[in-house]
Amino acid sequence: MKELLQQYAAYNIWANKTLFDRISKLPEEKITQEIASSFPSIYKTVVHMWQAEDIWWQRHKLVENITALSETFTGNFEEATTGLAKQSQLWAAWVDTANEYQLTHVFAFVRNKEQHKMKVHDMLLHLFNHATYHRGQLVTLLRQLGEVDKIPSTDFSTWSRTKK
Repeated sequence: MKELLQQYAAYNIWANKTLFDRISKLPEEKITQEIASSFPSIYKTVVHMWQAEDIWWQRHKLVENITALSETFTGNFEEATTGLAKQSQLWAAWVDTANEYQLTHVFAFVRNKEQHKMKVHDMLLHLFNHATYHRGQLVTLLRQLGEVDKIPSTDFSTWSRTKK
């Protein structure tokens, strides 16, 4: 299990960087342009991705009063992607040092005022899968903006063939 989670953590970092490097070449107007989607712009989707990783980090660290980035963050796209990259690195470093007990440990958290319990490894698989889902949405947003040229592949199979 640990090796798989290490791969997913590394893949998550690589896939985000690969896609964000392409997006960062766009003018700010396109990054913030509102389009019909789960989150109404590339920028807001990236902030959501970061917020999700950050909230799971807070839950995992048993923070009692979770703070949401969407309530406080006012930075630009570059700052959002840098924040997400740092958060993803924290997850990767944690997985690297985790033992079997830490990965199978069941932790409790509150979501929408309801108590929940989850194994840490299940939460991590959800976390990495969540990012993949939203990277797919980002590709769709790029296509809707007419930015179909040179959208990089962020498939796990691409990463696994090119990793060193």
